[in-house]
Amino acid sequence: MKWFYRAVFLIITLLALCAGYLYMQVTSPITLSESTTFEVVKGDSAYSLGYRLHSDGLIEQPFLTRVVAKLKPTWVPKVGKYALDPSMNLMQVMSLFDSGESISYDITLLEGKTTQDYLLAMKAKGNIKMTLLGLSDEEIAEKLALKVAHPEGRFFANTYRYHDGDTDVSILKHANGLLVNTLDVLWQNKAEGLPYKTPYDALIMASIIEKETAVPAERPLIARVFISRLQKRMRLQTDPTVIYGLGKEFTGNLTRKGLQSKSPYNTYRVYGLPPTPIANVGHEAIAAALNPGQTKALYFVAKGDGSHAFSNTLKEHNRAVRKYQYKRRDDYRSTPDVTQ
Repeated sequence: MKWFYRAVFLIITLLALCAGYLYMQVTSPITLSESTTFEVVKGDSAYSLGYRLHSDGLIEQPFLTRVVAKLKPTWVPKVGKYALDPSMNLMQVMSLFDSGESISYDITLLEGKTTQDYLLAMKAKGNIKMTLLGLSDEEIAEKLALKVAHPEGRFFANTYRYHDGDTDVSILKHANGLLVNTLDVLWQNKAEGLPYKTPYDALIMASIIEKETAVPAERPLIARVFISRLQKRMRLQTDPTVIYGLGKEFTGNLTRKGLQSKSPYNTYRVYGLPPTPIANVGHEAIAAALNPGQTKALYFVAKGDGSHAFSNTLKEHNRAVRKYQYKRRDDYRSTPDVTQ
């Protein structure tokens, strides 16, 4: 019987050696001199990843990935680009592929920008899959399941995280969801006596406020000016709506011809709000539209430093216009420079 015990001992020893070797291989740092990225593509498996990692010189034996995968029956690699560090071992690498914690990126969708501006910003990133550029407003709204004909103003200005290969649709759907939630919460806590029939009216007003000023303290005051004008049946007479209505016809200078344009966005000619928002907005502009400040002012004019002078009467306003508009300096700005 000695031969039997010797055989058993030999088998156990060999198994222990194999187990020790495998353990050492999967827990030792991968062969990497500096941090790098590795992409898991659609259709990858433990088998294919093993050969790719081996081909890249990161592991000694391709079969090791299958060994690790066997230890976790639910292991499934997630598509994406992953950051690999020299200190990582194969167990950690495989766990990372399973977690889906791939490299992420940020994109900031700025307040006061149009939907087309957002699409161009995403295109400039170079790693977002673009599907909406060149489509009409109606087609964009349909692709995003907005249930409206016009997508302008439907996206919350914020910074969004995305992964390589994400689509413009997925990012804008996220932005729309945040906009809807934010507008709903603020609408439930709005001030009394506002001239809005629907939350959409408030969103239109917020977009005008957003375009008129980037000075936080001025937003509630400008909101009150416009609300007071609506309540008094006065035209809003705000340049940003006219400029939006002119579209590509606007060349940077709002002319008399532009102010006479027959557009539903020309608030020098039409009463009430324009038919849609003129830009996308952030929290502060919506909050200002729904909880305006207190002022008797009915007019305001840009002072040239990004802020505005407010006036209660037309006479005061005309005096402010002469002071600030007729003597413009070379560095005159109607709104703050958001790039500084």
